[in-house]
Amino acid sequence: MPDILSLTGLNKSFGAHKVLDEVGLTMKPGEIVGLLGPNGSGKSTMLNGISGFLPLDGGTVEMNGQDITGMAPHEVVAAGLSRTFQLPSIPERMTVRDVLQSGDARNGRASDMLKSLDADDLVETLLHEFRLPHVAAQPASALSGGQKKLLSVATALRREPQLLCLDEPTAGVHPEVRHEMIGILKKFNERGVSLLVVEHDMLFIRNLCTRCVVLDRGKLIADCPPPEELEHNPAVVAAYLGKSVEKGKVAR
Repeated sequence: MPDILSLTGLNKSFGAHKVLDEVGLTMKPGEIVGLLGPNGSGKSTMLNGISGFLPLDGGTVEMNGQDITGMAPHEVVAAGLSRTFQLPSIPERMTVRDVLQSGDARNGRASDMLKSLDADDLVETLLHEFRLPHVAAQPASALSGGQKKLLSVATALRREPQLLCLDEPTAGVHPEVRHEMIGILKKFNERGVSLLVVEHDMLFIRNLCTRCVVLDRGKLIADCPPPEELEHNPAVVAAYLGKSVEKGKVAR
């Protein structure tokens, strides 16, 4: 079985600043991998590059053995990769249900969890899984910050990805919502969705991920299964400004 994701020699520069420097990574189907690193280490640039939102200067991106390097975002979605952003973009006038109903679905690569559902059943399933049925008729723009994060993840899953990339899904989210999100994401992972998660909250990473990789100044400096090994890795500790990794959260 091919890797769900294979990155080889990814490079990206902005002027003289090299943001990604020969980055390579592989993920097996079903893995939940945390992507960590100090601010400015290249994490979001990496997600933007593999999801088609930013052209790379070099390297290859493969999903299930298919080369998706340089594809447009909608083509990447059709190949089975969906992602969220740090700041969810929420339509002003659409309801929560409308947002989910307008999402792309049936890309031909439906995961086992949802392939037996029609479009309407899929929307209702996601509303309930993400604790949103009571606000389904409300304008999506009126949701709380935590609810917007939940809706953004639900919308990404509406596209029925094989691989879901999450960019700081818990930033600014209440601790109770963070705990709920761990359970929800684990449930969808058990149903066939692989996860690549950019996150600063180490407690969230420990409870969700089975493996972590660390970027620093555009280079991959650590690959640690399980995540607990991170705080004992000298390169990782040094990357976080020479500070030790706190128990609940990676030092920024």
